[in-house]
Amino acid sequence: MKKRFLDYSLNLIMKYDYQIDEIKKDELRYGLEGIYLSFTKLIIILFISFFLKITSEMLTMLLFFNILRLTGFGLHATKSWICLVSSAVIFILFPSLSKDIFISFEFKIILGIISIILIYLYAPADTKKKPLVNEKKRKIYKFITTINCLILVIIAISIKSNIISNLIFFGIYSEILMILPISYKMFNLTYNNYKTYLT
Repeated sequence: MKKRFLDYSLNLIMKYDYQIDEIKKDELRYGLEGIYLSFTKLIIILFISFFLKITSEMLTMLLFFNILRLTGFGLHATKSWICLVSSAVIFILFPSLSKDIFISFEFKIILGIISIILIYLYAPADTKKKPLVNEKKRKIYKFITTINCLILVIIAISIKSNIISNLIFFGIYSEILMILPISYKMFNLTYNNYKTYLT
C-alpha cells in the first residue's frame, strides 16, 4: 500500500516537472513517506481515541504539541512501529488523564517557567537526516518556539477549563521530551547533528 502511494504520487509530480533529478526524487520520496506514515498512524490513534471517547481531547493536545513541534522539531523514532507505539501512548494516555488531574495555580506557574527555560535551551533539536545547519534559521526557530511556548503557558495558566489547561501542558512537555539530549541518548540517536557540518 505504501509503495503504491509513493509510486503514484511521484509519477504524478513528475508529470508536471520533468527536470527532477535523482537527489530531488529521493527527497520527495522521503517527504511523501513521512506524510503517508503520519497519516496512517493518525488514523489508528483516531480510531483508538474514538473507541475510548477522548477524540476531542486527543486532537486538542495534538494541536498544542504541533504548534511547538513545527519549529522545535525533535527526535524521530528509527522504526515506524516504535513511532506508532510511542505516539499512541502519548496521545491516548495523556488525553485520558486530562479529565482526572488537577494542577494547582502555583504548580502551573512552576511548570510554565521550567517549560519555557527547557524550550529556550534545547529547541530546535535536529536529526541526523535533517540537520539544522543554517545558524540564522536555528535562531529564528528557537525564538518562534520559545514565544509560542510562552503564549501557551499564559493560556494554560489563565484559562478556566482544567482539561484544556492540562492538555496544553501535556502538549508542551511531550515536545520537550522530543528535544531533550537525554531522550536522544535513550534512543541511541545523535544530538546537535548540525555540528558535524561546522568547519
